[in-house]
Amino acid sequence: MNAQLPEKVIKTEQLADAFRAFNELSAHLSASYQGLEEQVAKLHGELSQARSERLKTLEEKEKLASRLEKILAALPAGVIVLDAEGKILDYNALAVAFLGDPLRGLSWTKVVELSFNPDFDNPHERRLLNGKPVSITYSQLESDEGQIILLSDVSEMRSLQELLNQQKQLSAMGEMVASMAHQVRTPLATAILYASQLDNVALDEVKRQRFTQKILERLQYLERQVNDMLIFAKDGRLAMEHFSLQALLDCLSESLKDYVGQGKVKLSITNSYDQNVLLGNENALRGALMNVLNNAVDALATHPLEMGCIDINVSQSDARTLKIVIKDNGPGFGKEQCQRIFEPFYTTKINGTGLGLAVVDSVVRAHGGQVFVASAVGAGATFTFMLPCIKPDVGLLPGGFSGKNLHQENHHETI
Repeated sequence: MNAQLPEKVIKTEQLADAFRAFNELSAHLSASYQGLEEQVAKLHGELSQARSERLKTLEEKEKLASRLEKILAALPAGVIVLDAEGKILDYNALAVAFLGDPLRGLSWTKVVELSFNPDFDNPHERRLLNGKPVSITYSQLESDEGQIILLSDVSEMRSLQELLNQQKQLSAMGEMVASMAHQVRTPLATAILYASQLDNVALDEVKRQRFTQKILERLQYLERQVNDMLIFAKDGRLAMEHFSLQALLDCLSESLKDYVGQGKVKLSITNSYDQNVLLGNENALRGALMNVLNNAVDALATHPLEMGCIDINVSQSDARTLKIVIKDNGPGFGKEQCQRIFEPFYTTKINGTGLGLAVVDSVVRAHGGQVFVASAVGAGATFTFMLPCIKPDVGLLPGGFSGKNLHQENHHETI
């Protein structure tokens, strides 16, 4: 009995130790669980706050997106968004009004081909098929992710520009009338003076012919002034018809025949354009070219050279454009005169009206072309005409003649 007692005591103590360890572990687990609950509660609070902030951010983004959509819809321009491959991702209502629907997924190149007039030269401004002019602005997105294209209706701006041009034209015409009064009165008085002597019986035949020539010169001068005034007043409204390029060049050559025959001018005409039929106003173009040629002759008359040279070179600039270059070896003129030479009533001549080259510019613009001048003091002058007068498929002309019928070999003439 006494030997077994210590063993029971030992087991009791071991059991007490086990309970004590269990209680400690339970207390520790309880503390850990409480800490975990507190951590879960804290994380739950943080998650709720983050979710609330995210919802608030999403709501603000939705409001911003809605506002941007309203702004995009209210913009007075068509907006098109392209991806990196040039396909349309998004657009606003005005873009649809300009280009039609559907647009999404289409290639911008294809849309341009289908919706715009191909015969418009300015890459930043095109005409829709209905004739409305539209300005096109491109903006590259970051990292080459695509482009934003802005389409703006410039019809009103065009109308205002035309109105401004009309006002300028009216103002210039008023100035022209004041200037022309003197320019017409002087040669008219001279012509009347010579004409009054023609019935003088004492006048010999030589003087009579000289007076007659003087009268014709004054009347021809008046005719040129009146023609210039009429063309300038038309402000680009010219009737267009088919005409022969070779006939035009022959007329220019014939007009300078007197100067060439007197040995004052050497004229060279080179025509490398292989067709002959053009579309434009032949009389107006002939007058414009003669205006430049007459100025060249006048300039050569003041130049201390034994022989003045005028070269006319005709070539094809592109599929639609005829290029005519008139070059002389006269005294030329400075940079300031180059910048103002096509201004109405700007002239350096004592008896000039300053209307001739303004008419040249007006005629060229009426044909949808441009005229440029390059010159320097002592280096002659070069006038370059860029005229979209070429029509690839010319139909039959009156009498059954076509462009092929009128075609002639390249012409080179040196007089």
